[in-house]
Amino acid sequence: MNISKEQLKKLYGENALNIQLERYAAAEKSFAEIFGETDGVRIFSAPGRTEVSGNHTDHNCGKVLAAAVDLDVIAFVVPTDDGIIDIKSEGFPRLSVDVNDLSVHEDEKNTTAALIRGVAAGFAKDGFKTGGFRAYATSNVLQGSGVSSSAAFEVLMGTILSGLYNDGGVSAVKIAQIAQYAENVYFGKPSGLMDQMASSVGGFITIDFKDTSAPVINSIGYDFASSGYSLCIVDTKGSHADLTPEYAALPQEMKGAAAVFGKSVLREVDEDEFMEKISLVREKCGDRAVLRALHFFDENKRVDKAEACLRSGDINGFLEVIKASGNSSYKYLQNIFAVSKPMEQGMSLGLYTAEKALCGRGASRVHGGGFAGTIQAFVPNDILGEFVAAEEKIFGEGSCHCLYIRPVGGTEITAE
Repeated sequence: MNISKEQLKKLYGENALNIQLERYAAAEKSFAEIFGETDGVRIFSAPGRTEVSGNHTDHNCGKVLAAAVDLDVIAFVVPTDDGIIDIKSEGFPRLSVDVNDLSVHEDEKNTTAALIRGVAAGFAKDGFKTGGFRAYATSNVLQGSGVSSSAAFEVLMGTILSGLYNDGGVSAVKIAQIAQYAENVYFGKPSGLMDQMASSVGGFITIDFKDTSAPVINSIGYDFASSGYSLCIVDTKGSHADLTPEYAALPQEMKGAAAVFGKSVLREVDEDEFMEKISLVREKCGDRAVLRALHFFDENKRVDKAEACLRSGDINGFLEVIKASGNSSYKYLQNIFAVSKPMEQGMSLGLYTAEKALCGRGASRVHGGGFAGTIQAFVPNDILGEFVAAEEKIFGEGSCHCLYIRPVGGTEITAE
């Protein structure tokens, strides 16, 4: 199949064209070997995502800046008329889901089958058509690195059903909402909407969660590839095991501070009133809750500033906002290392190394939930090699990943 090279360049960047052509060719071969056919094959893709600003604000109805990246899940697909979704994902067992049965299966919770059935159920619930297909899928979305492989897969399923059975007419926002529904109701994970929305819409987006039933999503048409910087994430090899209490304390403490004012989340609290009564909040909730609340108020404003900078093409202003976001997460949100594991501070070491390598240029910050895992850096292209070498000297070869901000979300790949 002659895939559009121009489309691949747009999705992955010009430098990755040959690698992606080889990847797609290998996937096409695998599809033919498994299913024994190539006639009528269609190709779909959905990307992973990165959080850029708005660290730990969504659970208190705050604001987030996120972006789709070039790591994605792709699938070669043929529609069928039997109502069976038959899918083989590289590295995983082949599985089948009958979309004639869209009830919640308790024994499927926390499985891929639950996500597939949930997306199909979401389509049917919202009045869209569903149907069966055979698919071979392969992913290069990094597991456990905060780029959300599960959201990419959910959006891929929605994009396929939209393309095969709804003439591609289901909006990116609706696909994201259906993907969240599948994860919440069928998979059994109470996730927010940021991951799915960034994957489905593509490019830079802001999401305002003030009304969680109708979040406000704005796309930002900024060409990051021409900025002179590269986006890197560094895997500091930390384990998330036994860190659930650390993560749980973040929203709990913020909501505890809001409760002092009779509110359920910090977004409902007036910042000026909070500052007037800060001594009372200290007394009732402790200093860490106060600092985390202050981070929330400031981080919401930083999302607005970062958006304004991108819209005006002010890359230097944008980087200053990212530095401030990282500084606030480190000092006030305090999610760079776990107080329960003080000897494990890989993210702190990664950030120190980034700061030294950047020499006052670019920006670095926590990536994702924090406490362990990955950091994010915006690195000037002329020192990219030195930056990668500095981080990989500590965390090992392949620990630093250079990403491309993908301007397109879930999409069908076309032929030339």
